Parts: sequence; C-alpha cells; structure tokens
Amino acid sequence: MKFLIGFIFILFTFSTASFAQSNAEHKDLKVISEKKDKHGNTVRVIEYYKNNMKVTETTITPPFPGLGERKPIDLDNLNKDSVLVYVDKTNYLVAVIYKRKRIRQYRAVFGPDRLKDKMMEGDRSTPEGWFTILAKRDHRNWQKFILIDYPNEQSKINFQERKAKGIIPKNARIGNSIGFHGTIKTAADMVDYGIGWTDGCIALKPEDIEDLYQFVSPGTRVYVKR
Repeated sequence: MKFLIGFIFILFTFSTASFAQSNAEHKDLKVISEKKDKHGNTVRVIEYYKNNMKVTETTITPPFPGLGERKPIDLDNLNKDSVLVYVDKTNYLVAVIYKRKRIRQYRAVFGPDRLKDKMMEGDRSTPEGWFTILAKRDHRNWQKFILIDYPNEQSKINFQERKAKGIIPKNARIGNSIGFHGTIKTAADMVDYGIGWTDGCIALKPEDIEDLYQFVSPGTRVYVKR
C-alpha cells in the first residue's frame, strides 16, 4: 500500500509538471472594446501576446450569478463527505455545494472550446460527467493543483465507443492530468474575460483556487456539465 501511494504521488508530480510547461503564457492583455448584448452578456474585443505573436479575440461572457460576500466557514467541523464541486462550463463557473447548499461560487475558464467534451489526448477539452478528486498539492506556477480521476471507467467506455464509431482516430490516446488550478498572477484577467487557454483543465483566479482548495480532499465528488 505504501508503495502504491508513493507511486501515485510521483506520477502526479511529474504529470502535472509536464502539463504546466505545455501552456504558453499570455502577456500584455488589454480590452479594446466592451459592450452588453441584448441578453446581458458582456462582449469584449481583447488583445494579448502569445508566443510573441499578437492575438485579437472576441469573447462573450454571461452575467455571473455571484453569491455576495464569502461567509467564514468552520473548516474544522466541515464534513468533507458532504462536499460536491459543481462545474458549469456554459456559464464559466465552479461552485462548492455543501449539504445541498451553494456556499461558494467562482468564475472559471477551460480550453479554447469550452462546450466540447474531452474525447482524446491533445484536444484541449474539459471532460464532462462525474469524477472524484485523487490528490491536491501546491504548484509553483498555478498556486494549487487539484487532480481528478480522468480517465475513470466511464471516460474509458466513452473513449472506446467513439473509436468504434470512427469519431476519433484508432491510434488516439485518452489523455490524463486533468484538474483545477490557478493562473499566473499577472494573467488573472483571462478568467474574468472568459479566455479559454488551458489544455483541458479548469482554471480559476489565484485567490479563488486558494479558497476552493480548503474545501476539497481526495474522495471529493466533482460533476462537470456543458
């Protein structure tokens, strides 16, 4: 058992380290224009540099249903078995549900096309469905990293079915190292502006990933919906 735990920790450390190095840094982010559409969404034209190339992008973010002031939580008496992390990709949000009550809510971003389910390694999409947190740790670039159990058994079933139907190539791999993390502190605006930049992970602002981290532990359930 000790060997198995040690192996999982080593695998977690190396896989998340290689993941972090694969993401290009967004620099000099600025808003060129901003307006509300008839649905109340914020439409922004933004500009930034990625790999020393200028990128101009239009983002559309829905109104954020905030919870107001964050009330202090007695973490010593928090029953971690009653915590659920709810991820809504359509509305760019992550919520902490405790005993069927929403006690925290954060804005989040995902991969470049947030409304696609993950099908294979390299598609930069966030997997949908039920998952479980496997591990969590500090991260030098993203403040914290919270690993989920993708691919789990349902992920593997979906993967094989898509291969059989020819939706993905027969030589495709399923991928791994999916979780929650922060952003570099100079690029937290990417979350507010709805810029999809991860390789399939769920990115929160630095102060929000720190807050989420205290509520979860290995075994915490996670539900991700489109």
